[in-house]
Amino acid sequence: MKERFAQLVRDIQDEICNALENLDGGAKFEEDLWERPGGGGGRTRVIRDGKVFEKGGVNTSEVYGELPEIMQKRLGVEGAEFYATGVSLVIHPVNPMVPTVHLNYRYFEMYNEDGSVKDAWFGGGADLTPYYLFEDDCVHFHQMHKDACDSIDANFYPRFKQQCDDYFVNTHRNENRGIGGIFYDYMRVDEKHSAEDYYSLASACGKAFLNAYLPIVEKRMELPYSEENTFWQEIRRGRYVEFNLVHDRGTTFGLKTNGRTESILMSLPARARWEYDYHPKPGTPEAEMVAALQPRNWLNL
Repeated sequence: MKERFAQLVRDIQDEICNALENLDGGAKFEEDLWERPGGGGGRTRVIRDGKVFEKGGVNTSEVYGELPEIMQKRLGVEGAEFYATGVSLVIHPVNPMVPTVHLNYRYFEMYNEDGSVKDAWFGGGADLTPYYLFEDDCVHFHQMHKDACDSIDANFYPRFKQQCDDYFVNTHRNENRGIGGIFYDYMRVDEKHSAEDYYSLASACGKAFLNAYLPIVEKRMELPYSEENTFWQEIRRGRYVEFNLVHDRGTTFGLKTNGRTESILMSLPARARWEYDYHPKPGTPEAEMVAALQPRNWLNL
C-alpha cells in the first residue's frame, strides 16, 4: 500500500500542477527536491506572481525513520519506526473573487520491532475559502466531493463534511476558516472498509479536485475588482494565517518536530493584513461573507 499511495500522491501532484499552469498561462511551478535527515524527503512545487495565482504550492513527501518524540507521546509508544507519505496543496489567487483552496491526502504506517506493520491509517480532505460569497460555487465544490465520496460509501460525505466544519474553525473568533468541504483522519481498516476502499477514496477525491476548483476559477478570474476588494482579501488572508499558525495540527506538529519549515509555511499567503477591531459594514458583500462562515448544509441534504 505504501508504494501505491506514494505513487498516487505523485500522480495527483503532476496532474494538478499541469492544470494550474495551463490555466494561469504565465507562471510555472518551481520544483525543489529535498531530503529529510532522519529518512526520506519530498518534492515541493511553488507557483508565484502568476496572472491568476499569486502564490501556491503543491507538495509531496515520503518520509520514514524513528517516530518523533512528540508523536510517540501522542500515540503512547516508544522508539517506533514509521513511514508517511502525502500530498498537500494551498492556492492563493490574485483576484479576490476567486477563492483560496486547500487539499491534503496522506497515508501512515507504524512498525513493530520485527518490521511488521503495527498500525496504519489514512487521512485527507479539501476545503474552500472564498473572500466573496458566490453560493453556486460553494454548492459546486461540495457536490464534486460528495460525488467522489459516494463512489466509495454514501455515508462518507455527511460525516467528512461535519468533521471539516468542526476542524477548520478559528475558535478565538467564532468563525469557520471558509465554507468547508471534507476532512477525515485516522481511518483504519475495519469490518466495513478495507485499505483498498481508503486508497480508492483518496484517489477519487484527489482526482475530483480539478473538477471542483477549476470551473470556479474560470468563472471568477476575469471579474473586475477594486482596491477595497483587495483590502478585504488581505484581511481574510490574515484570518487564514491565524488558523494555520494557531490551530492547524499539521503545521504545529511540523514546526515542533523540526520539519522542513519552507514546505510547512508554504501554505501562507504572500500578503495578509491585520487591522485593529476591523468589521465590515452591515449589508455589504463583505458582511455577507462573514455571515456565511458558519456550518451550512450547502447541498440541502
